Amino acid sequence: MTDHFDIDGAVAIVTGASSGIGEAIARRYALEGLDVVICSREQENVDPVAEAINDDTSDGSVLPIECDVTNRAAVDELIERTVDTYGSLDILVNNAGASFMATFDDISPNGWATIVDINLTGTYNCTHAAAAELADGGGYVINLSSVAGQHGSPYMSHYGAAKAGVINLTTTLGNEWADRDIRVNCIAPGFVATEGVEQQMGVSAEDIDRSTVDRRIGTVEEIADIAHFLVSPAASYLVGETITAKGTPHIGELEV
Repeated sequence: MTDHFDIDGAVAIVTGASSGIGEAIARRYALEGLDVVICSREQENVDPVAEAINDDTSDGSVLPIECDVTNRAAVDELIERTVDTYGSLDILVNNAGASFMATFDDISPNGWATIVDINLTGTYNCTHAAAAELADGGGYVINLSSVAGQHGSPYMSHYGAAKAGVINLTTTLGNEWADRDIRVNCIAPGFVATEGVEQQMGVSAEDIDRSTVDRRIGTVEEIADIAHFLVSPAASYLVGETITAKGTPHIGELEV
């Protein structure tokens, strides 16, 4: 039965992997025997991540590449270098993202365009550029959205709108690409104890109590668990779906 979760031997790209969820997914894949290309907008941000993972006793290797997902030419080069190095591309994890908090009235046209460009257009660029390679033998796309893309979030209208687009794109491509043997799915995390959340909210992974079911914030490793599952044979019946990982549901009081 454990073979049903085996993902050894594949080649993956994880964008936005300099820290947080992207780094955790890259580490998990490498530890499971995948060769992984990680990217970020600055080479110096992904070099230490690759070095740290490669120093572990993992069967897979990690190659760091500088790539701005909003730059289509850079994305095309990312795909080309991946295939030149490892011979194929089987898994694409669209994790690169960004946001800032502001009321809708205070979001400038440039601020709006920047967030949509990174979160939604970046996902388009990488997925569109990787299509032919992913279809060569079958492949997987995992898009990272957010609960903000499902329900909205105050002060994050630009981010929520972009992440809603990612969910819709996942559903559409799940249908369109099924006959190419490409499974497209999405993860929508709630609060996760990343470096950014720790800076904004003062909550770190060390503060999380996993002895109770009442959980309000997750860990990057828990999101990596889902990313592992989605590219394993165990998830073969999941196509075009968005898995929400947000802990204990918030249920308001009913008004009579």
